[in-house]
Amino acid sequence: MAHTSFPSDLPIPEDDGACAHLVGFKIPSVLLPSTSGDQVNVSSLKGLAIIFCYPRTGAPGEVVPDEWNVIPGARGCTPQACGFRDEMGELRKLGVNAIFGVSTQDTPYQHEVKVRVHLPYELLSDADLDFATALNLPTFEWQGKKLIKRLALAVEDGQIIKVWYPVFPPDANAKEVVAWLASRN
Repeated sequence: MAHTSFPSDLPIPEDDGACAHLVGFKIPSVLLPSTSGDQVNVSSLKGLAIIFCYPRTGAPGEVVPDEWNVIPGARGCTPQACGFRDEMGELRKLGVNAIFGVSTQDTPYQHEVKVRVHLPYELLSDADLDFATALNLPTFEWQGKKLIKRLALAVEDGQIIKVWYPVFPPDANAKEVVAWLASRN
């Protein structure tokens, strides 16, 4: 199955309260490598930013194993990323200054997917889980690796003002963010 689609019978993640502490949270200083080649400190971003976290994107030719599909909320990273790509113009109109995707994958891996699916925003690598730890983000283990559960954050001047968690279906996340931003105006 392609990475841009997913089975209709995926298990729906339930809200376990793991992000309840985040609204109002001031993001501490954490430098993350970016697909631009720079280091980004999301705590110092000015204005409104959207940061979405995802477990991992698949590599070209990788077959998504059935064991991945049975983890609630795991499947759909590429559709989520493409949703933010497709809504970029609307997000900008609604005042978003920056969009970032964050995963524990390394920067070269992220750069490949950024180019392959034509993402107009940067991906940030949290390979050492510094960001996830600083924010106490929900994670899960898969094949010996700790991955960040899917979520999205609206951040204004370094402070979290809205959290989407759990995110399902992942390809609708960007539209949910757009609807929320439009309701604020």
